[in-house]
Amino acid sequence: MPEIDSLVEKKASQVDATGTIITAIRLLNRGAVRWALRALTREVELNGERKPLMEWVLARYAGEKQCPIVAHMIAPFFEAGMKLATAYLHSDDEAVKKMLGDPAVRRGLVTTLRGIALFGVTTPQKLPAPFFIVWNFTNSCNLRCIHCYQNAGRPLPNELSLDEKLRVVKELDEAGVPAIALSGGEPTVHRDFWPVLAEIARRGFYPAIATNGLTLSNMEFAEKARRAGLRYVEISIDAADPRVHDKFRGVNGAWSKAVNGLRNAVKLGFSTALAFTVTKVNLDEVDKVIELAQEIGVSKVIFFNFVPVGRGRENLEIDLSPEEREEFLRHIYGEMKRTKMEIISTAPQYGRVVNQLSAGSDVSPTHFVVASDPITKELTEFIGGCGAGRVYAAIEPEGTLTPCVFLPHPVGNLRSKSFWDIWMDPFMENFRNRDLLKGFCGQCPYKLICGGCRARAYNYFGDVLAPDPGCIYNSSDWRKLMGDVSKIKVKAPMAIK
Repeated sequence: MPEIDSLVEKKASQVDATGTIITAIRLLNRGAVRWALRALTREVELNGERKPLMEWVLARYAGEKQCPIVAHMIAPFFEAGMKLATAYLHSDDEAVKKMLGDPAVRRGLVTTLRGIALFGVTTPQKLPAPFFIVWNFTNSCNLRCIHCYQNAGRPLPNELSLDEKLRVVKELDEAGVPAIALSGGEPTVHRDFWPVLAEIARRGFYPAIATNGLTLSNMEFAEKARRAGLRYVEISIDAADPRVHDKFRGVNGAWSKAVNGLRNAVKLGFSTALAFTVTKVNLDEVDKVIELAQEIGVSKVIFFNFVPVGRGRENLEIDLSPEEREEFLRHIYGEMKRTKMEIISTAPQYGRVVNQLSAGSDVSPTHFVVASDPITKELTEFIGGCGAGRVYAAIEPEGTLTPCVFLPHPVGNLRSKSFWDIWMDPFMENFRNRDLLKGFCGQCPYKLICGGCRARAYNYFGDVLAPDPGCIYNSSDWRKLMGDVSKIKVKAPMAIK
């Protein structure tokens, strides 16, 4: 069938292009090359926008004309080098150009190159900026979910103003962050959603939202978001049974609107995902939710780890035991192979489970994808399990940056400190050096592809380096914790210096 052949060719060209770039990156851990990279990643300004020189060069290589003079001067030499590289690697120069036509892809590549220039090739790779930011845009919400990590409802009195939000977008742009996901609360109910989304799209980020889907059930609203530049929509659905979902969400009728929101997103051509937080309450809904996702036509199902934070701290009894989580992760890997659907999990143990069940033929770098191609295997070394404080970070409604939305340790506030100063805070080294991990997580042979969920360690033990009690290898730690659940509910994690 021609349409299937076209899809296969497109996928192959993407892998081919990515492979060329990744192979080149693997060769860059040399002194002279790193020196050249540092020169190419210095910032150059054009029309008030500051970007690394390499980003401008990549833009020119991809066909854009509005670039600084120095980028026009370097671009022919870069293009000649790329032609030699693609010929040597038997890859497609045009496929590389097409991929680099996306400004978010260019920015992600430059961020990786800057990381190599500054830190060398490391495992996991240290980066000068995260690949994406999850921005809890507002604490306002139109639902009352029992597992809400943000304890959302009413807006905070000190949330960032619109001018401050736009300044944050500018700073993230200059820092080299490729993608911004607006979350909350519920980001779409805030009056600043539209101007901030438009600015994120204008600056070439990959714009995404994590939403409960209620506003997107209105097709006019969804179409407006598409026109504003939104590219990715992730809607939370906690069960295929409307009654179970509505009980989770605290509002009758929430399920039907969320499902309609997903249907609208699929119709409009968004990249879409159904998000599902796995607990004891809805564990038996997993297969039904996968069937629902297939029926709707979404491209991905993401199973989120339950983390005892926010209102979730009041409902510890719904968390899975290590044995239940292990069985669940094994099950969804089997479902992914059976259905040929993209099914992933934010539980970093999924990387280990996939590796073990496939005898190493499949890999799952954090919660991005499961694949068997050699390129994704290369990426696994770079991304390496739990991404908190490494490949992503979170921003709170009042400007505080934390390593993860589920790990509310304030590292710094963007009202008073620069993003770079916060990102390079010594506390963040806890997430970038797996040799610091404690307990079995520090000894585990899978620590570079897993590392345990640092948010679960923090919220259960008050220590980001503690073992993740959700792992089957840490069952004894889990049993000790469950011996006195009341202490966990009352005692919040301590601030760590």
